Parts: sequence; structure tokens; C-alpha cells
Amino acid sequence: MSDSASSATAATGDDEQAPVHLQRRMVYVIYAALLAAMFLSSLDQSVVSTALPTIVGDLGAVSHEGWIITSYLLAIAIVMPIYGKIGDLYGRRWPFLFAITVFVLGSLGSALADSFWMLVAARTFQGLGAGGLVILSQAIIADIVSARERGKYMGPMGAIFGIASVAGPLLGGWFTEGPGWRWCFWLNVPIGIAALVVAFFTLKLPMQRSERPFDWFGTLFLTLATSGIVFMTSWPSIAPSGEYDWSNPVLSCLLAATVVSFFLFIWVETRVDEPLVPLRLFRDPVFSVSVSVALVLGITMFAALSYLPTFLQMARGVGPTDSGLLMLPMTAGVMLTAIGSGLLITKTGKYRIFPIVGMAVTTGGIAWLTMITGQMSMILFGGMIFVLGFGMGLVIQTIVIAVQNAVSPEEVGTATSTNNFLREIGAAVGTSVFGTLFTSKLSTNLHDIIAKVPPQELPKGLGDGDLTPDVVRNLPEPLHTQVVDAYVNAMAPTFWYLVPIAAIGFVLTLFLRNKTLSTQAGLVARGEAVEQAPGSTSATPAPS
Repeated sequence: MSDSASSATAATGDDEQAPVHLQRRMVYVIYAALLAAMFLSSLDQSVVSTALPTIVGDLGAVSHEGWIITSYLLAIAIVMPIYGKIGDLYGRRWPFLFAITVFVLGSLGSALADSFWMLVAARTFQGLGAGGLVILSQAIIADIVSARERGKYMGPMGAIFGIASVAGPLLGGWFTEGPGWRWCFWLNVPIGIAALVVAFFTLKLPMQRSERPFDWFGTLFLTLATSGIVFMTSWPSIAPSGEYDWSNPVLSCLLAATVVSFFLFIWVETRVDEPLVPLRLFRDPVFSVSVSVALVLGITMFAALSYLPTFLQMARGVGPTDSGLLMLPMTAGVMLTAIGSGLLITKTGKYRIFPIVGMAVTTGGIAWLTMITGQMSMILFGGMIFVLGFGMGLVIQTIVIAVQNAVSPEEVGTATSTNNFLREIGAAVGTSVFGTLFTSKLSTNLHDIIAKVPPQELPKGLGDGDLTPDVVRNLPEPLHTQVVDAYVNAMAPTFWYLVPIAAIGFVLTLFLRNKTLSTQAGLVARGEAVEQAPGSTSATPAPS
């Protein structure tokens, strides 16, 4: 859609309602609600991480803390393809309102939880709403804004991820040290309600009554496969006692069930009339390359970002709030390129160069992080993460535009959800593998240090596996320097494992091709809306 108005016709029963005109100012109001919804979903994945040690301590469940993160991640991953498909089949207005409502109720339940497992249940429910917020927000933009002009709208949406990755730890630390960890969840309630009210009164999208059957069996097998992947990658955090390892039959059976579920999902998708994820979409080179880059970006981006705030707390001795502030250069990099590339895409109609440059810079940024030290200048560290954010900002939302433009308007939701689903799976796998490699090396380094300290002189927390920033900060010299060096010498080389993966993403972008960006909004292309010529007072039917 151009910045001139479009109007949508919603059908109820056999009667058509009067066309609803979305003037430019109304598009901006809707856009603000979508940004708020996306910010809440993105923020909630990071804000709780900083407060997690305090949360599990208050609720008496230190040994089970991984479940708070895993339950939320699993719920989001499972429902993403479902929201995308339902939006394509039946319209996006009511699913979006439903997702916000579920998210707000889940946040309310999390804030009021008086036991650990009640919090886990509320977080799971919250994730069922959060999974729809990102998918439906991006798909709704595709409905009301043409692909040619979508860049200037998608750019700020991409910046949201960068802002949330820094604001999350910052707010989480501030809440933990100030009003209390429950405000990590209370924060969502007023913002979510405001977004819900705005969306209810302004988001006038047509409903559909598709006679195509929903793919229940595909949904079942994808849910089982996704659950298996998330549980396997999260196992070190949900089974911290080490009760299970890869030689245990439980994990072996879980792996087998995951593989079988995945192949059953593929088998079902080739046989149903309306597959949850149509495999034919992968025949399009633009689609297949873009979603592959999303997978790589999820592996590298989230793995890198998950451990940098902890590095600052452990190696530099800063508090949770200050560690969030020190991550601001990365946010600046993401915002600069996400918004800038979006504007350039709108102006030129070309998008291919941005993922290529972005993945090249991201690869270089990750390689640069292998040089971090405990004594390094924070200005140099800021430069490192600025470069990383600069690269990511060129990729995050550009590939969403490419994916949406590669499919028919009727499948925008499915394409968008597939892209984000693979990024979430990549994040789960990447963070888990990075964490396993890092902690293994750290354990070896600490063992060598502890072996040289007489048992009676061993500080509490260093030898019992409870190494926290407070413990490290209070260690006497030269033990403090030795532990910091052990931590840094375990983390810095681990980034090298991400470099070849990021490089693969760069190579993939070289195969991405420019595809002419559509000049029609999705609703117009589907014949569900009409465009109004600038300066005209009457609606003109959109060309078919």
C-alpha cells in the first residue's frame, strides 16, 4: 500500500460491511500498536534472564531454573507456524487480539505466581501469546503496506530486536535491584492492554471463511519435533544435576522420537491439501536462501548476545544494570542499519546487497569478539559490539521482506512464521551448543586453579560450582585475576565456533537474488481492499 489510504471490506455472514478506510495516520496508529506488541515479545525473552537467579532463589527452586526459560521458548516456537497459518486461512485481526490477550494474562499470572511451578505454567501460557505477536505483526504490515514501501516499516521492527536484547538485561537488573523481579512481568500489563485497545479499534482487517481444512496432523508432528529439539538443547539447564547425559536411554529415546516426528511431519506435508508449512515454498530460491540465513542468524546472534552481559559482570565486575548500559553500542548499530537499510530498500527497490554486507560484517564482528580480554578497554568492547549490531541490523528484517515478497499474498503468514520459527530453533541450538562448549572449557580452567589452592583457603562459591559475579568480585588477589582470566580464556575461543557458521550464512547470501518488490499491499493483491488515489474522495477498485 502506498502512504495514501487503502480500505478493507470485512464480511460478516452474507452481508458486507462498509469499507474501512485506513488513512495514513491510521496506519501509523496501527503500526505503533504492532511495535509495542513486538517489543513486549522480544523484551520478555531477555528481561527475565538477568533476574533469574533472584527469582529461583525467592521461589526456592535453584536446581530447576532452566524451566523458566525453556517453557517460554518452547511455547513460542510451537505456536509460530500455527499463528501464521491461521492468519492466512481466516484473517489476522482476531488471532492478533487473541495473542495479545493471552500474553497479558500470562504476564499477570507470572507476576502473581507464588510458587515456582505456577510461574513455569504462567510463562508457558505467556509464550503461547508471545509467539503470535511477532508473526502476526510482521504479516499485518504485509497486509496493509506494499513490499516496495515495507522497508521503512520493517526497519524499526528489526531495531526492536536490538533494543530489546539490551533493554531486557538493563530493566531486569534494575527491577531486581530495585522494586523487585515481579516488575519484569508487571511491565507487560499496561503496555499490552494499551496495544490491545488500539488494535481493537483500529485494526479493521477483513475476516475470511476458508473452507480449506487445517493441518492438524502436521501441527502435531511439528509440535513433537520442536519439543524434542528444545528439550534436548535445553537439557543442561533443566537437568543441572547431571543426572542424564547422552549415554542415557532417556535422551537417546528423545532424539529418536524427535527424528521420527520430523520425518512424519515431512510425510504429512506432502499429502495434505493445506499443509501447515507447504514444502513447495522451499523450491523458490529466494525463500529457501532467506530462511536458511534466518537459521544461521539465530544460531550466531543469540549465542553471542546471551553471554556478553555475563562476561561484563564476571570479568569487569559491573552490576546487572551497568552491564545492560555497556551493551548500548550494539543497539545503536542495529538501529542505524535496520532503519537505514529499510529506507534505502523503499527508495531503490533493491534488497540483495544488505544481507550480503550484513552477514560479512556480522562474521567479522564475531571473529573480533575472540579477542576479548578481562582488562580490555570498554571503548574497544563497545566498538566490537557496535560492529556486531551494525551487521545484524542489515539482515534481520531485510530477509523478512525477501521472504514475504517471494510468496503469494495468500501465504505471507506462513512464510513469515517459517522464517521466524527457524530463527528461534537456531537460537535454541546455538545458545545450547555455545554454552556447553564454554562451560566445559571453564570447568577445566577452574579445576586447574582450584587444584593449586589449599582446601582451607578455598573461598566459598569457588569450589562448590556456585560461581557468581558477586563471588568473583570478592575474591582476593591474585585469585581474582586468575579466575577472571580463566573465564575469559574459556569464552573468547568459543566464539571461534560461531565464525564458520556465520561465514556459511554469508556464503548463502551470495545466492540471494533481487526479486521485484510488489507495489500492492497484501489485502489489495488478494482483492480484499481498494486503494484510494491521492486527493480523491472516492475509493477506486484495486487492479486485479
